[in-house]
Amino acid sequence: MMELIYELIAFVLKAGVVVFAVMLIVGIVAQATQRQKVRKGELIVERLTDELRDGVERLRLELMDKKQRKQVEKSLKQKQKQEQKENTKKRVFVIDFKGSVDANEVESLRREVSAIIAVAKPGDTVFLRLESPGGAVDGYGLAAAQLERLREAKLELTVSVDKVAASGGYMMAVVADHIQAAPFAFVGSIGVIAQLPNFHRWLKKHDVDYEQVTAGEYKRTLSVFGENTDEGRRKFKQELEGIHQQFKAHIQRYRPDLDLDKVATGEYWTAQEAIDYGLVDSISTSDAWLMARRDSHDMFLVRYVQKKNLGERVGRQVVATLQTLTNYIRKQQS
Repeated sequence: MMELIYELIAFVLKAGVVVFAVMLIVGIVAQATQRQKVRKGELIVERLTDELRDGVERLRLELMDKKQRKQVEKSLKQKQKQEQKENTKKRVFVIDFKGSVDANEVESLRREVSAIIAVAKPGDTVFLRLESPGGAVDGYGLAAAQLERLREAKLELTVSVDKVAASGGYMMAVVADHIQAAPFAFVGSIGVIAQLPNFHRWLKKHDVDYEQVTAGEYKRTLSVFGENTDEGRRKFKQELEGIHQQFKAHIQRYRPDLDLDKVATGEYWTAQEAIDYGLVDSISTSDAWLMARRDSHDMFLVRYVQKKNLGERVGRQVVATLQTLTNYIRKQQS
């Protein structure tokens, strides 16, 4: 009997290896065929007002007896019909930005902003839930420029920070008409940083020569493999200072009353501290802001979602299958 079980296990493992190999080949082929194709996405719009209301009303109804529940349900239906008929509520478009170091999320942000501008009316509000520790200057500069388009379209922009909006994240936030943040959210870090390793001494120790040819005196100031000079370091620092000055000018444009000598030091603060410096306008969470407007506004969540190509989908499935096989083998060995 035990021999039969062992043979069965061996068969399952062999079959799993074959399946894994086939899926891996399919994944590689699919990835190769789709490499040249542009990934398409989809704009998703959800009526956030109904979702917020439904949760509250469901709880409220559960606390009532049967008779009261029927009366309230009837009243709610009549109220909803009347609201749909009048349609006089202000509109809020909610978007999310959870930024990475390279700010590649700006592509989705660009499409969301374009869609909102196409349908919104002057006076409508855009509510951005922002979370980012900052990153690449060019990426976050472009993200901030996308938010500037909303203000140019005469839309009111409110940024809400529940966790962090530092450096490039604050570069985006400062564009808003109003910035709110949760009490212990981190904001600020108005500074610029660049760092890189240098392997010159290691290469020299192992008798490895490194050649670098440039045209232009400052085409390359600091090098990873070559010998860095004081002149190169000075020029590199000068370039960072230039970016910092542009960063401060951007902040000053939207918050002219800020004391930049105090806040543009690269430091960051909790929202409770930052409000005294004028970096944020109010203390609140995004949930509190939305719940306070669930009855007075029509709110729409706008998301642009990039579709995964076939290679990525197959790749995920391959990883999942491999993990299942690994777990199965471990159980058999234990």
